[in-house]
Amino acid sequence: MIERTIHRGRLFWLGVLALFTAATSAALRAAIASSLKAQWIDPIAPVEAGELIGAALGSAFLGFAVTVFVTSAVLDQIGMRRMLLGCGLCFLAGTLLVVGAGSLASGMGVYHLVWAGMLLSGIGWGLAEATINPLTARLYPEDTTHRLNVLHAWYPGGLIVGGLLGVFLADALPWQAILALVLVPAAGVVLLAATTAFPAPQPVGGNEPSFRETIVEVFRRPSFFLWFGAMFLTASSELAPGQWIDVALSNRVGMRGILLLVYVSALMFVFRHFAGRLAGKLSNPGLLWISSLLAGIGLFLLSRAQSPVAAILASTVWGLGVCAMWPTMLASVAERYPRGGAWAMGLVGSAGALASFFVLPRLGAMFDQAKVELAGGAQAFERLSGPALRAVEDAAASISFARLTVFPIILLVVFGGIWLAERRGTRRVLAEGRA
Repeated sequence: MIERTIHRGRLFWLGVLALFTAATSAALRAAIASSLKAQWIDPIAPVEAGELIGAALGSAFLGFAVTVFVTSAVLDQIGMRRMLLGCGLCFLAGTLLVVGAGSLASGMGVYHLVWAGMLLSGIGWGLAEATINPLTARLYPEDTTHRLNVLHAWYPGGLIVGGLLGVFLADALPWQAILALVLVPAAGVVLLAATTAFPAPQPVGGNEPSFRETIVEVFRRPSFFLWFGAMFLTASSELAPGQWIDVALSNRVGMRGILLLVYVSALMFVFRHFAGRLAGKLSNPGLLWISSLLAGIGLFLLSRAQSPVAAILASTVWGLGVCAMWPTMLASVAERYPRGGAWAMGLVGSAGALASFFVLPRLGAMFDQAKVELAGGAQAFERLSGPALRAVEDAAASISFARLTVFPIILLVVFGGIWLAERRGTRRVLAEGRA
């Protein structure tokens, strides 16, 4: 039962702001990645530039994964207020480190500072996610799936704002100033967290499970790890392509790739307000199976798109596929493993982030390998320029995106099996009830 002095609407919107900040940061990182790569990475490592920028973008997901894994287990011990204060402070510090890297170091030292700054931003995202998901489930136990989908609608909301800022300010401001815009909502998170009343930690023996009970819940039911692995694959279908899309597809399709991310985010923002209701009609595994089918088709079409119209059509299919994946996965775990508590949700969230940490550098490496092979060797690639360089990089981008389709294909089998098993179980229960 929530204390009467707690304003749950204010707490919910604080969670929204924290997630909005994380999304804005992610969108701006994706929007400025090409400029950062061209200014700081291409001059020092032209052949490995794709892998390096992919690893830097992926470091945010590493920070997220480790933070969610560790802090979810001790959420009440740390305190939700401290968690969200830390969230805002990490976004402030991480953004300033990336922006100032060129003044603080030279050569590969600049890259290492960029990597560290993006890692800090990922830690801020992890502190937010580890707090706001269990907080929302605690605030709205009677409507968890719907409320989590509404909450996570604001992640694409932040992607829209950040993506549009990245596009329309590109000619007016240097990329460092564009990325620094994250400081505004981050400061808002710190201010609001410092002035908001939070629910008291659940006492031992209360409604919330102890950490020992959480561990028992997770490990005594091996099916949990099926959902853990599925989250790895859903995030690989959603988050990794979103971070890579501007670097890989801008030249190929004749429009800024970040605009495709903005468009997909708008679809997500609208659809996530209704996804909880749709899951109630189909079941969560049914919704996730349909999502995986659309995501796979969309990624394949994106790998073949060579015009703005084709890219928008492909993005529509992909966006409709991935828009409900993350919150529906979290809701599925919360409903199926209620004694798993915040740590179970955190484990699944960390799986999603680890996927992007591993997949983004691999995308970059596949891109680098393909472009070198297409050019006829590393030295031949370094001699390319103008239209010849663009043609090679466009073909390499197509190869890297096409290989992402393997993830939703695997998910079709996973969610299809869960969906069928649960439908059979429901029929058996109904038959026994009638008997």
